[in-house]
Amino acid sequence: MPAFCVHSATRHSKSPMSQIQEAALLQALQQVIDPNTGRDFVSTKQLRQLKVQGDAVSFEIELGYPAASQIDALRAALVEAARAVPGVGNVSVGVTTRITAHAVQRGVQLLPGVKNIIAVASGKGGVGKSTTAANLALALSAEGATVGLLDADIYGPSLPLMLGVSGRPESTDGQTMEPLESHGLQLMSIGFLVEDDQAMVWRGPMATQALEQLLRQTRWRDLDYLVIDMPPGTGDIQLTLSQRVPVSGSIIVTTPQDIALIDAKKGLKMFEKVGVPILGIVENMAIHICSNCGHAEHIFGSGGGQRMADQYSQELLGSLPLALSIREQADSGKPTVVAEPDGVHAQAYKQIARKVAVKLAGQAKDYSSKFPTITISKNT
Repeated sequence: MPAFCVHSATRHSKSPMSQIQEAALLQALQQVIDPNTGRDFVSTKQLRQLKVQGDAVSFEIELGYPAASQIDALRAALVEAARAVPGVGNVSVGVTTRITAHAVQRGVQLLPGVKNIIAVASGKGGVGKSTTAANLALALSAEGATVGLLDADIYGPSLPLMLGVSGRPESTDGQTMEPLESHGLQLMSIGFLVEDDQAMVWRGPMATQALEQLLRQTRWRDLDYLVIDMPPGTGDIQLTLSQRVPVSGSIIVTTPQDIALIDAKKGLKMFEKVGVPILGIVENMAIHICSNCGHAEHIFGSGGGQRMADQYSQELLGSLPLALSIREQADSGKPTVVAEPDGVHAQAYKQIARKVAVKLAGQAKDYSSKFPTITISKNT
């Protein structure tokens, strides 16, 4: 976990409290750098409610992304910086997170109960997209966000097995469905509505309609993020999602292999054409470490994800290994982030999740809910 940086400062002896100057405090606090953004909290106006009473100093920091695992380190760094100012005694720091809705495609309305939708996509199957989506959702939840996960693969749903969930969604009003829950996530999948061995022999329009019903008729409850595990390809379902669903940002999952990269690039271009921001690229199965001898081998090639990121001026969010434990944990219903939350693989997923949340926080906000409703009447 990255430490919050504090530039070196000399501790001075205490002086009369009347000499504590707000400017000196702000200058000291400006030396604390957020490792997630590379910026300080003063110039970004995240520092709020600065108060000086005698030798006591109090203030708040508001983050635009979930960072529960980093709050203690952040608070300690800010306290240390404030105490370096002459005359400062007690320091009280409150750190809060406020996740807001961000802009989506032009002309598309936000989904009730959902602030941000993140689409996890790939051009082809078999690259570990669903595993990545599940662990990304769990990582965002572990950092303190309220998260949902929608399995958008009508023909091959994997979410029920991967999250260890079974049963049918309930309905309290006969019109909407309650999401199922597992590991703190709100979940929905066609797999909850059909038998495990039932094949969905549907043409594109039927599958597209079913997906829209799953999305819009689920009673999502105050989600900060809804992660959508997209089906592979760029066909009807993918196009419908990217055009008619309010997506705040997308993530492209690929392996380093050239044949996977070719299709991943098609998925990236699809999002570009419909105006969905691309948050970055995740390279899966980047390297395999032999469990017996420790030999490292790039089974699917090396550097493919970075080359794609460079080609399209995107960020490589992270590279994940081809590891037996990741597959076993997903098949057991406990993906890596919950199975081994402190393990090296879980930390890699959490780092990717933080990057995604930070990038999303830096995008334009959605103000559609702020606009007044205009009505026209003959009597006015």
